[in-house]
Amino acid sequence: MAFSVRAALCAAAVAATVVTGCRTTAPDSGSADGSGQGKAPQGSALKAVDDLTVKGRSPRTGYSRERFGRSWVDIDHNDCGTRDDILRRDLTQDAVTGGCKVTAGVLDDPYTGRRIHFTRGHSDVDIDHVVALSDAWQKGASQWSRDKRESLANDPLNLLAVDASTNRSKGDGDTATWLPPNKGFRCAYVARQVAVKKKYELRVTRAEKDAMVKVLKGCPDEKLPSAGRPAPPGQDNGGDTGTGRDNGGGKGDGGKGTGGGGKGGGSVTYRNCDAVRAAGKAPLHRGDPGYSGRLDRDGDGVACDK
Repeated sequence: MAFSVRAALCAAAVAATVVTGCRTTAPDSGSADGSGQGKAPQGSALKAVDDLTVKGRSPRTGYSRERFGRSWVDIDHNDCGTRDDILRRDLTQDAVTGGCKVTAGVLDDPYTGRRIHFTRGHSDVDIDHVVALSDAWQKGASQWSRDKRESLANDPLNLLAVDASTNRSKGDGDTATWLPPNKGFRCAYVARQVAVKKKYELRVTRAEKDAMVKVLKGCPDEKLPSAGRPAPPGQDNGGDTGTGRDNGGGKGDGGKGTGGGGKGGGSVTYRNCDAVRAAGKAPLHRGDPGYSGRLDRDGDGVACDK
């Protein structure tokens, strides 16, 4: 009789949480791997999900784009607006005039996998906020200073050049409500959302966190991207020219040098990753001759590694 009662309690514990004396324990759904902190690799986006605060969404009341400051400011002080910085980073075969303006190029769109030809003023390319500003407003940004909101709106970590129509279908969706149609990019996309929310201490909903975990469990080694910097304005279609405005140093990093930092710099440039591979130099690390943020699409300091 006592055995039957104990068996019934253990069976009930499977549907509940933990019953004293039984060995059945519900997994911790709040951790990235479902069993505490142990399995997700250090430095991975999956591991970083555990650092995000879960809380409900606040009302959208009071939101407007203007609350996030001016659009495309020169936030990194390289004398170019953020939009052109991102176009220069994400497009290949880009033509630059006047030192900053990207007039044409080709985008290998991460959201759809399609190749899009960009022409300034007649373009199907948008610059997307990976974490939508409206979503950020509802998850903490409404309490920030205007300067901090402007930083988020112009942070290269939170910006991608993408297909315009796909971007507009996304709206202000988070991971729980929208993912790129290109399944091959979903891990990198969600990792970038995690990185932005972690960097700015934005909260996530329970459904959003669960969706992040679901995607990243399929790619547990996906690294948490770092911010990186936009590529500097070039003197030709190749991009970097060793002006001291790249990731290695110079004006973009608050210095006054005339060459890239680390072991890189100089005048070595590559039009795209195909050119890097043809030269036998892939992958390029930050500081290597020819390294460019334009070639480092995920901003992790390693270009042309995939």
